[in-house]
Amino acid sequence: MNKKEREILYSEILAWFRDNVPSPTTELHYDTPFHLLISVILSAQCTDKRVNMYTPQIFKEFPEPEDLASATFEKVYGLIKSISFPNNKAKHLIGMANMLVNEFGGKVPEDPDELMKLPGVGRKTANVIASVIYDKPVIAVDTHVFRVSRRLGLSEGRTVEAVEKDLTENIPAELRATAHHWLILHGRYTCTARKPKCGICGLKDMCMEYRTENVRIP
Repeated sequence: MNKKEREILYSEILAWFRDNVPSPTTELHYDTPFHLLISVILSAQCTDKRVNMYTPQIFKEFPEPEDLASATFEKVYGLIKSISFPNNKAKHLIGMANMLVNEFGGKVPEDPDELMKLPGVGRKTANVIASVIYDKPVIAVDTHVFRVSRRLGLSEGRTVEAVEKDLTENIPAELRATAHHWLILHGRYTCTARKPKCGICGLKDMCMEYRTENVRIP
């Protein structure tokens, strides 16, 4: 695919999403930037639906970073033990809260590089917080975004970093935060990993993988 063809593909796919998914948003429940940060850390290798089952009690127990920073490991672990990797996540949550209090004045930073200094916060988590809370022009590439981007033909990158670079270079800055949700939701409910629902997908005629697999040889 040459540069012009790639530009057309991006334009058509973004137009379809604008027309058909006008108001996408994160499916994680939260009420403050701090609580979204907790939720995103907990959502690593765990579904948003499962995280949402436990966060109401967590938010009640820890309304502010200071509350979580002073909590014991046993207390935090007890609240998240049914979520994947509770040992590591309990340590990360307490460490994250302590750093927020001691180095950031209790405020969730806006810059992804600053966010990545926090325990339990990698590039994907940092970009989610920066885009959802602060509307920064960054794109978080999780497994859904990675898969959908490669199937559609938006990127041929073999790493998360390569896919993020392609998306960032080709999606207008003002659409990146929204595009993050478009691609996640499409991957979660339509372009699923094992059995993509191509029959009901409005993007199939633009999708490079679908067109390749369904080419008709005369």
